[in-house]
Amino acid sequence: MQLDTATYQRVLGDELRRLRKQRGWTRRDLNRRLQSDISLQTLATYELGTRQCSVVRLVEICIALDEVPHELLGRVHQRVFSDSPVGRIRIDLRKVVRDTQPELLPLRRWAKGKLAELNGHQSPDVSLDISALERMAELCGVETVDLIARLRQITGPVHEGDD
Repeated sequence: MQLDTATYQRVLGDELRRLRKQRGWTRRDLNRRLQSDISLQTLATYELGTRQCSVVRLVEICIALDEVPHELLGRVHQRVFSDSPVGRIRIDLRKVVRDTQPELLPLRRWAKGKLAELNGHQSPDVSLDISALERMAELCGVETVDLIARLRQITGPVHEGDD
């Protein structure tokens, strides 16, 4: 098993952000509940997965969020090392372009551009990895897991040879 540290950090950050937002807290609200003095920028970099968090700092954040650290890490491990809910997802660009959900307009624009690049010479099925999914979710203003659920609903299962 290979560990992609950048992906692991991004997924951990996504889980921390999801927990904070689930509670209806801003980063400032979370910061007030922490024992040590952490800047809002540092919290943001943890949530974006651009900065590594020490084990002790992670436990402190979990305590503030009233989250059991090993349960949080279990979800991160599941997302990073299994097919669901996050990993790689294959989508049919044509189906994405035909979708009408207003929140997914940035995704439709991207899919339309990608189809134009392919110009009918390659399969309209593409595989998106975790970082692409996270960036697209951010552009669409939805959570990553929500975007994945929507993509699965839009495109359905993709099989080789489907038109």
